[in-house]
Amino acid sequence: MQRDGPGILLRDIRKGDDPQVLAVIAVIAEVNADVVALQGIDHDLNASALRALAQALEEAGAPYPHRFAAAPNAGRMTDLDLDGDGETGGPGDAQGYGRFFGQGSMAVLSRYPVATPDVQDFTTLLWRDLPDALLPVTEAGPFPSAAAQAIQRLSSNGHWVVPIDHPTMDRFTLLTFHAAPPVFDGPEDRNGRRNHDEVFFWQHYLNGRFGSAPATAFVLLGDANLDPERGDGRSEAIRALLALPALQDPLAGQSTVNWPQTGEMRVDYVLPSADWTVAASGVHPGNATASRHGMVWVDLTR
Repeated sequence: MQRDGPGILLRDIRKGDDPQVLAVIAVIAEVNADVVALQGIDHDLNASALRALAQALEEAGAPYPHRFAAAPNAGRMTDLDLDGDGETGGPGDAQGYGRFFGQGSMAVLSRYPVATPDVQDFTTLLWRDLPDALLPVTEAGPFPSAAAQAIQRLSSNGHWVVPIDHPTMDRFTLLTFHAAPPVFDGPEDRNGRRNHDEVFFWQHYLNGRFGSAPATAFVLLGDANLDPERGDGRSEAIRALLALPALQDPLAGQSTVNWPQTGEMRVDYVLPSADWTVAASGVHPGNATASRHGMVWVDLTR
């Protein structure tokens, strides 16, 4: 649900006849999850598009009265050349790629209350402050410059820790993110290195490197843009995450997207903590009008 300019997504939702919006609504209503982490949805400061989508979903029989969407890095413009193309003011010079603020970000829809005061938002974390960060370097020095690396944030969209209060299972926590694709760069591998570190952030977080992490009843989910076996990304990051004893992987080996350039790949994940009981899981067959990505779902009990 990414558009070419601000306000266009809201317009398309309100029109009520946009094919892609209708397809997204149909998929979400069919899967009928209690909590949904949306990837690739435009953000606006008043959450007007997200609110309009929730209203449309309610009319389709899928109510989500509770929502969360923090301000992202996508389209957050800087005055420096962050992508090394020798120019400033382009979409690659924002903290996260975007032609306007909030383009293609993320959001959470929930049927249960979001404990907003307890949210941990790591959107402002500088890339260089990640332990063992794989910052790009060339023979000329830090790429694209030391000044750029001094302000460059890690998250292309955000890294959020979102507690949800369930009426019978008490509180559980979502760990969600949408990483940059590890392509569209040069030999310095800026995007590949950033994607690796966006994924690896969660290993540091779960190991207690960024404050208190939940020990139980959490779910790590989102678009890692990284396949454990295929593609040009640094797949060791996702393999290390999948190997953590704290997590379980109900859909090992299941592809989630079919790109014309690469074919089927696994880049979208729902990884419950080890203490959950997985009742069922799957990837919705998909609707090409809605997205090339299938909707990954997991049914959990405690």
